[in-house]
Amino acid sequence: MNHLDFKITDSEWEVMRVVWANEKITSKEIIDVLQQKMDWGTATIKTFIGRLVKKGMIETEKHGNKFIYSPKIKETDLIRSTLDDTFNNICNRDVGNTIVGLIEKSILSIDDIKNIEKVLEMKKEHAVDEVPCNCSPGQCHCQIAS
Repeated sequence: MNHLDFKITDSEWEVMRVVWANEKITSKEIIDVLQQKMDWGTATIKTFIGRLVKKGMIETEKHGNKFIYSPKIKETDLIRSTLDDTFNNICNRDVGNTIVGLIEKSILSIDDIKNIEKVLEMKKEHAVDEVPCNCSPGQCHCQIAS
């Protein structure tokens, strides 16, 4: 499965978070969790579950008259794929500012900040003076003459 298969909607993310948190779960249990948070009916939630099965994100196992759902992809893999897609779709020169924006809007623990600082120190060893633009002419501001 390549990263293009990992595209899911915000609503499907909600379902996946429940499946990831529980590892093995019935549709009734998924419905119970999501109805506490979202204003969705049972049929809507079952539709999202069906879409995720069809996309290969969750698998089903029949136990008696119940289906047990479990994730086929790790949460970290989906997050990484989504971020990769985002960074592949923006100018290389915008990546740094995008990361800064993510850090600014995030609530971070002291350990999170220490980990970020450690990674940044390692990145300094191979840092370039200027990040090269990876866009085709006309796709970004750095290639448009002022």
